[in-house]
Amino acid sequence: MDFTIRQAKEDEAAALAAIEAASFPPAEAASGKDVQTRMKVFPENFLVAEVDGKAVGFINGGTTDKPYLPDELYHDAGLHRPDGAWQTVFGLSVLPEFRRHGIAAGLLDRFVTLAKERGKEGVILTCKEHMIHYYEKHGFVKYGVADSCHGGATWYDMRCVFSAQA
Repeated sequence: MDFTIRQAKEDEAAALAAIEAASFPPAEAASGKDVQTRMKVFPENFLVAEVDGKAVGFINGGTTDKPYLPDELYHDAGLHRPDGAWQTVFGLSVLPEFRRHGIAAGLLDRFVTLAKERGKEGVILTCKEHMIHYYEKHGFVKYGVADSCHGGATWYDMRCVFSAQA
């Protein structure tokens, strides 16, 4: 399946929130308001996958100086540090009918490349246990159970440290 990856457009918040809602349980998905706020604060950190002119997936996250992803970063866009050392991944979402075509991998790989180009120390995220292997295939290392209660789920800290890859 052919897809392109591009920066998100200012008017896409509602479409991206719908993709998020189709990808995560309600207790975990960012609201439309959250997506819109994040897009205003760190638009450079929103990449969209497009198929035939339609947004079908996206990845986003703020930046921080800490090598872990506390829950408060999800809820307070004001904690974003543009010059922070670590790029976070808040969400990697692809519409169900477009999964298993390499779109998520393309988004993740481009996001990691962008973080390297920006001089970040690495990329951090939290994921559920069933996703650990997926992220490990993309160079992330599991650091244990995250100090997160987001959506009432158990999350695992994952890091892709660039200096370790040299």
